[in-house]
Amino acid sequence: MRVTVISPEAAIFDGDADAVVAPAYDGQVGILPRHAPFMTLLGRGTLAVTAGGTTHRFQVDGGFLQAVHDTVRVVAEQVKGLPNAS
Repeated sequence: MRVTVISPEAAIFDGDADAVVAPAYDGQVGILPRHAPFMTLLGRGTLAVTAGGTTHRFQVDGGFLQAVHDTVRVVAEQVKGLPNAS
């Protein structure tokens, strides 16, 4: 699936991914390829995008996540990159 992470300043991540785990306003949500259409507000926490065995992590605060047509868009009010985990 295609994943895009956008902050007000710039596009932070844009690429194919195997999974996304995001901090929704009311708890963690997980998105896998071919997920049903879905939209949620983001809270504060760690966004994890797993692609090819590498997990890209970002600290996000506010915004929204949309999953539709095998595409995930994360538009966050604040985004900060964290060290990647393998």
